[in-house]
Parts: sequence; C-alpha cells; structure tokens
Amino acid sequence: MSKKKAYRNHLKSSKDLVTTYEATRAGFVALALEKNRKATPFVAEARALKAESSKVSEPQKLLTVSSIRSSLLTAAGISDKAEKYLQEKDKLKAIQGLIKNFLKPAGNDFVEELVFRFLLTRGDQLGGSMRNLGGTLGERKLARAIISSLNLSKIHYKWLHTKSKKWITRSNDDTDIELHLAGISWINSCGVRTLIFNRNIPLVKKNVDLSFLECEPEEVKYSKNSAHLVPKNYIAFGELKGGIDPAGADEHWKTANSALSRIRKAFAKKSLTPITFFVGAAIEKSMSAEIYSQLKSGILANAANLTNDEQVASLCNWLITI
Repeated sequence: MSKKKAYRNHLKSSKDLVTTYEATRAGFVALALEKNRKATPFVAEARALKAESSKVSEPQKLLTVSSIRSSLLTAAGISDKAEKYLQEKDKLKAIQGLIKNFLKPAGNDFVEELVFRFLLTRGDQLGGSMRNLGGTLGERKLARAIISSLNLSKIHYKWLHTKSKKWITRSNDDTDIELHLAGISWINSCGVRTLIFNRNIPLVKKNVDLSFLECEPEEVKYSKNSAHLVPKNYIAFGELKGGIDPAGADEHWKTANSALSRIRKAFAKKSLTPITFFVGAAIEKSMSAEIYSQLKSGILANAANLTNDEQVASLCNWLITI
C-alpha cells in the first residue's frame, strides 16, 4: 500500500473519525484531573496565607507580615507578571487599596475575604493557563505515541529538550520526556528525519504544530542558520487539535484546515509539495466527512482521531517511515 493511502490502514469511512461519546467523556475527566493537579499549589498557598494572616488582629497589620507580601499583591489583583513592572510605591498603594476597600469592610472576616480574593486572582491565572491545556495534553499524547512507535520498531532517536535546547540521545529510561520535548529525530530507510513542535515557519509566517524535516537534528537551532529556515528541507506538516469540547470542534478544524491550506500554497510558490496531515480529539460528523473527502482526493495524506489509540498508533507508524 502506498504511503499516500496509509490512512486506509485505520480508516474505512468518515464515520471512523468521529469522536465517540465515551471518548468525549473520558477527555473531560482527564482535563478535570489535570486542572485539579495544577490547582493544588494554589490551594496550598491559600492555606498558608490563611495561617499567616490569622496571626494579626486587624487588616492594616498585614503590612507587617513580610512572608505574605506577594500574596497580598495577588489578592489585590496584581498578577506575578504585572508585579515585575511595578515599583514599591505602586505595590504598597495596591495593597492599601485592598485593605481599605475590601478587608476593613469585612470586619472580623477580613482573613476569609483576603483568602477569597487571593484565590480569585490565582483562579483567573489558572484559567488563562488552562485555555490551551487540551492542546498541551494532545501534544504530549502524540509525542509519546511517536516515541512508542520508534521503540517498537527498534529505531534509536534523539530528542530536543525544551529548556536546555539541546539534543539528547535516547536512554533506556524515557519516562516523561514528552513533558520536556520540543522535537524528535531518527533515521529511517529514507534518511534522517527530524520533527519539531510549535515552531515558526518563515515561509508560512506562522507557528506550525508539527513540522518534519530531512536534516540532522543538530542542524535545527535557535539561530539564523537553522535548517528549519530552509524551505526545501521540509517533507511534511501536521496540525494537531487536542481540545475535547464538541462545541469547539468545528472551529478547531476550520483553523487547522486554513493553516494547512496556507502551508500548501506557500510551498507551492517555491515548487515544493510537502505532505500534510491532521490529528484531532474532537471530530464531529460534518467535519469527518470533509476530512475524509480530503484524504480520498489526496489533499491530506493522513488523519486520525486522537482519542482512538489504534488510529494514533497507525498514524505514528506511518509518520516514522515517511
């Protein structure tokens, strides 16, 4: 079977792409668990704040407790990011405003009011970081699936560490590397293959979820002489949408479809034809028909539902061979 028709290994019709109710439910549960995990430090901070602030008898004396200074700013609505840009006089003004307008009017309940407002700001910050949680979890799942396919095929690989920006040779213990991974590289029968996640592609002038290059991993750098700046190095691009909410499914596909179309057009102007593929967690019936139509016509080379382990494994087995 040709690589262009590799999707037939796991898709028989457009119906196979549709996300099941069970998968949607499991996805929401996974998101809820992850949100609770990420909220745990905030709850612990709130408890510590309550314990420290309970040591004073009135709101104004909170200013004398140096250990809760940063927490007072948070309760005043100042985020960690905003705090870096404020002078001490501005910080003091914000805290005094909190005390005057909210803590003093609360009377004997000023500690509870303080903790409540602290959690209100922290919750807003958590909400911001949660907006792309589905995408983050989806990227991790796909990265782990690719690693699993490489391991099963006995293919050695290197991976790019997000913080150190260094390529690391695979070790016997690859536990949780998907949490710190920005790229993977391996060698197959076609040559060296290097996959990078969420990098800006100059020819497209946008970030692309998954970009496959034919180059040595060390040639992909964070500098002007990086291989990812050379259009002819690309062999494939993929869009990954990990959000599980059915309400946003259609919009996710429209965004991904537009991105892939933009990629194909940009490279066509250079007489280059990298293949494209799509992976999504929330795929509704109307979307699945359009995606499958593009697969049959060859516009898309492959596609899979991220919630279907067999489809993901099949797509990853294809990815490591292209």
